[in-house]
Amino acid sequence: MDVRPRVIAALAAHLRDLDLAEEAYAAALEACLCLKDAPSDPPAWIFVVAKRKAIDLIRRSRSEARAYELASASQAEDDPMADILELPDPIPDERLRLIFICCHPSLAPEARVALALKTICGLPVGQIARLFLISEQSMYQRITRAKTKVREAGIPFELPARRHWGDRLGAVLLTLELLYTVAYQDSAAEYDGDLAIEADRLATMVAELCPDEPEALGLAALIALARSRENARLDTFGAMIPLSRQDTSKWDMSAIARARCLLDSAAQLGSPGPCQIMALIQLTHARRAFDIKTDWPAILKLYDALMLLRPSPVVQLNRAIAVAEVEGAASALAELQQIPKERLENARPYHVALSHLYSRMGDNQAAADALDAALLLDPPRAERLLLERRRIELS
Repeated sequence: MDVRPRVIAALAAHLRDLDLAEEAYAAALEACLCLKDAPSDPPAWIFVVAKRKAIDLIRRSRSEARAYELASASQAEDDPMADILELPDPIPDERLRLIFICCHPSLAPEARVALALKTICGLPVGQIARLFLISEQSMYQRITRAKTKVREAGIPFELPARRHWGDRLGAVLLTLELLYTVAYQDSAAEYDGDLAIEADRLATMVAELCPDEPEALGLAALIALARSRENARLDTFGAMIPLSRQDTSKWDMSAIARARCLLDSAAQLGSPGPCQIMALIQLTHARRAFDIKTDWPAILKLYDALMLLRPSPVVQLNRAIAVAEVEGAASALAELQQIPKERLENARPYHVALSHLYSRMGDNQAAADALDAALLLDPPRAERLLLERRRIELS
């Protein structure tokens, strides 16, 4: 069991400082690893030690009187897990609860998501930056500003009443969507083998907690559909297999059926949104298991709708791939050239798509150059093997 979200939630609620909570937790964890014998109750032990470490850190930056006051308050507590137990519990999961807490409406939407991905989900800043198509330095500054605002504005580390969840739900869903995006890109589970499972679990829990929120149902369906193909994504050498070449007999039909039920429930609520449309795109791909071929015109129409609801360079890129299947590579290349290059030059899918289009048009040198650019962007091992294989074929 990952105790980090639970302990950091309690520390953050007690200290009201995310940086201090993370630093104290890290120091306590280091102390725990140095023990000869594991404590009988690791979360309680780490929590108590982390509070002591926090007091030491406060002494260095604040007056001795303030540090003594915190120390006295800490020693007066009978139950070392009191802060954890006192947190409201309408969400029966520490990590999901803290994601809701971090997605405070006073923070800018992207800042909420970045803060949650860094603090609760533990993603590296560089990885988060790639998700938002900005530099690592810019993302670091964004997260730092968000933490500062949380601290200086005195934003409470408390879960609001359920009637106020709507102010945070969009950021929570985007956090889980991007968390799964990282897991999906890492098809061989090189970075974190449990990341996809965790994103799926949390998205399913949000859908269960918010059954009247169609976008929550849509996200749960989207992740279920993507995970339904996990057993077909790698070949015997560990290289990634593109969706169009996957063996559909290896797809999880029960997960596809579950996603279809979630989308049916969402449709009955009559409020379409980006997560539902993305799930419908994946469901259309899933129909290849029954129809043999992919309905690319339908997928293109869905991307048109997605561009209206959530216009972005990434959506425009994915739409261009559908255009290639419906109207040809030349039309798709024209679509890609409309996107400002600086928005996608650090995005591997952009260079991979360019290579695919150039190859279809017979320009193998341009296709090879695009693959070289993609390989320079440090793809995960499974994707690297696929791209290197394609590079050899072009040669």
